[in-house]
Amino acid sequence: MSPLGYCKSACACRLTYRVTSRFPVSTAWILGKPRHPPLIGEGEIDEAPMLYIGEQVGTGVGDAVDIAVDPIEGTRMTAMGQANALAVLAVGEKDTFLHAPDMYMEKLIVGPQAKGAINLALPLADNLRNIAIKIGKPLQQLTVITLAKPRHYGVIAEMQQLGVKVFAIPDGDVAASILTCMPDSEVDVLYGIGGAPEGVISAAVIRALDGDMQGRLLARHQVKGDSEENRRLGERELERCAEMGIEAGRVLTLSDMARNDNVIFSATGITKGDLLEGIVRRGNIATTETLLIRGKSRTIRRIRSTHYLDRKDPALHDFLL
Repeated sequence: MSPLGYCKSACACRLTYRVTSRFPVSTAWILGKPRHPPLIGEGEIDEAPMLYIGEQVGTGVGDAVDIAVDPIEGTRMTAMGQANALAVLAVGEKDTFLHAPDMYMEKLIVGPQAKGAINLALPLADNLRNIAIKIGKPLQQLTVITLAKPRHYGVIAEMQQLGVKVFAIPDGDVAASILTCMPDSEVDVLYGIGGAPEGVISAAVIRALDGDMQGRLLARHQVKGDSEENRRLGERELERCAEMGIEAGRVLTLSDMARNDNVIFSATGITKGDLLEGIVRRGNIATTETLLIRGKSRTIRRIRSTHYLDRKDPALHDFLL
């Protein structure tokens, strides 16, 4: 039986939900406090004492699985109290997810209606026209979400000239990618350059929801400008790609990034956003909202939880109470 067979998958769903719903509770005290030091960093690149790509965790007993995790997807948004920060976790069978260095990734994502219509080897304008045709709507009614970053100003202007509706958000492309596949969402497309780890997490949930995605790994100096420092970091990223047997710049399909739909995805809101409510604390009680998705059955659950903080891990009491 598959490591994520029905009974084990149901158990894994519960465990995955518990992980992501617990983390926002422990971060509630830093919301809107930008002077607090970052809680997470680039563990894989900086060799920091935290989770890194390929690290093995657990007891070593039982079935091996792949895990893609981002405890705070939107660190700046959390610190500034801005919308759409999430705690996210994806679980799949062993060797399901792409193991890519922590670098930039160009991403093009659509929902099930536009599946098969994207090709990152083509210009963006051609992709948008093909998507509109596949969905069956005029180009001017297409809605694209992207990150409001200087690197995107040119493509935002290009899309606006085409008459496409553009939603530019400050950060949080995992939440934005999910919106392309949600049944009640108005978002048709996500396009932009963001983090590769977030791209793999997005691929997991897009696979679970029967959407489509392509990506392309880019070195830092290709995205942030060809300065001496960016070139040094970019060359290091390209070396890591070569060590891991990954060709930077090659178009990656959804199957390259998430090899099947037997995945479980969980996201819990940290700050209120378009996808989920954020954590709300009133005295000793905190409430959270979690999106739990099982790819094999294509089931989407929304779970609202109430947490009595004085019953949580004693190590967190100084922060929570």
